[in-house]
Amino acid sequence: MLNRRTDLAVEARELWEQSAGQTTALEGVEARDGTREGFSVTTVRVLDERGSRALGKPVGTYVTLELSGLLRREEEAFPRAARALAAELSALLKLPDRAPVLVVGLGNRAITPDAVGPLAAGHTMVTRHLVERAPEHFGSFRPVSALAAGVLGTTGMESGELVSALVEKVEPACVLAVDALASRSLDRLCRTVQLADTGIVPGSGVGNSRAALNRETLGVPVIAVGAPTVVDAATLAADMLAGAGRGEVDPDTLWGGREGLIVTPKDIDAQMADLAKVIGYGINLALHPGLSLADVEMFLS
Repeated sequence: MLNRRTDLAVEARELWEQSAGQTTALEGVEARDGTREGFSVTTVRVLDERGSRALGKPVGTYVTLELSGLLRREEEAFPRAARALAAELSALLKLPDRAPVLVVGLGNRAITPDAVGPLAAGHTMVTRHLVERAPEHFGSFRPVSALAAGVLGTTGMESGELVSALVEKVEPACVLAVDALASRSLDRLCRTVQLADTGIVPGSGVGNSRAALNRETLGVPVIAVGAPTVVDAATLAADMLAGAGRGEVDPDTLWGGREGLIVTPKDIDAQMADLAKVIGYGINLALHPGLSLADVEMFLS
């Protein structure tokens, strides 16, 4: 399989199928398609090391929601998208009602394509202090903490170091980590959300990978919520050449091996605002299943 940079399991599967042929079975991987609230949902399960080697992804479950209707401003697109994300996230969480959760927004707020994590954290209902200090009013809520971890260049600390220290102090039952991803396709930018129960590598979306956040490093389950906001330019060029009938080109051979050039939509600031709100509200609905969108809006206002 030629090197096409992508953080999405669904795209890694597509690339494998293109290189191996549709008649070849992908051992160690299960996939199914469905719909939720009118949006397409693809679930890819990497079952063992055979599947992990084929896709380059850890063993686990990857759920991809296609939210194109959100960008087209379809009727009721936002509430449907938030509910769909909440339903799929709830299926991965499998937590008791009162189990505490830490939401971590990864990325650099000053770089727009990398800001989805901090922006989503800003839409999270933070309730841990309310549950502890006013249980008569908020005792039915799940204790939720939130952290916008920042990046090494602005804090002097690795995201993993901050999150690990906070996990030790707060003792959550689960960590929800939100970060930007890279896609191989322009069609998936800012209109796709991937959920995974395998954890996440901060900075992977902008080619600046750091230490992984997962059960092995933190000692608790880590659910990753990722949104592709960039495309590697070499990968995009190779795909466009293949689509124009020029044959398969290895992206590593383009532009003399130079790296670091990425492509993002020109209206990325507006798209980030929409996507981060959907993710934040979806997380709130998943963590507090008794609330409606109107309840969440009132809490955050």
